[in-house]
Amino acid sequence: MTISIYDMDRTITRRGTWTPWLLFWARREAPWRLALAPLLGLALIAYALKWIDRARLKEWGHRLLMGRHIARARLVAAAGAYAEQMVAKDVFPAALAQIAADRAEGRRLVMATASNEYYVRAIADRLGFDDVIATPSRWEDDRLHHRLGGDNCYGDAKLRLVTAWMDREGLHGQHLRFYSDHQSDVPLFDFAAAGGGEAVATNPSPALRRHAAAAGWQIVDWGTPASSIFERA
Repeated sequence: MTISIYDMDRTITRRGTWTPWLLFWARREAPWRLALAPLLGLALIAYALKWIDRARLKEWGHRLLMGRHIARARLVAAAGAYAEQMVAKDVFPAALAQIAADRAEGRRLVMATASNEYYVRAIADRLGFDDVIATPSRWEDDRLHHRLGGDNCYGDAKLRLVTAWMDREGLHGQHLRFYSDHQSDVPLFDFAAAGGGEAVATNPSPALRRHAAAAGWQIVDWGTPASSIFERA
């Protein structure tokens, strides 16, 4: 079996999906929470100053703009609507073409992203992915909790989650092709390349473009991602 693993934000999508999701939820489900958005701005500053990590940032944002607990049915409906919007407006056409080409090759399509699993699955389903590896959700009595359900799927943690998934599926030794835009994914790029697979720096950030060129990895540009002060590397 051959496997294609895709990062999502700024690889497939033009922009990050987390802050837009929080604002989408608040506008749709609890407009009064938009008044709390400035507090999210403070949390983003705290993250930029390294006072909190990405996991705490996600939990704070969720608590502020979504609340402590969300019923599953309500969440699934909102995530589906958000996914429809993202796929219609924020996915690079060239990404869609590559996903279709990999599917036509018979490759198993996997989305591996630091974004939250509870809305990533809706996007991945609409794009035709077979599997999702994402930041896990915590559920309590069929309600989503604002705390995460495990490691934030970022950097070394993403590699651990991907290799654990491969262990469960019995897929080690299979040809692996990995697409991502960001330097934080170098551990997974190295893993793919070391196993005889393909590392494809996609819409790469400046740091990743330099690293990929030095390593001899393939570099592709599917479009220009929206800039973010929190994703410069």
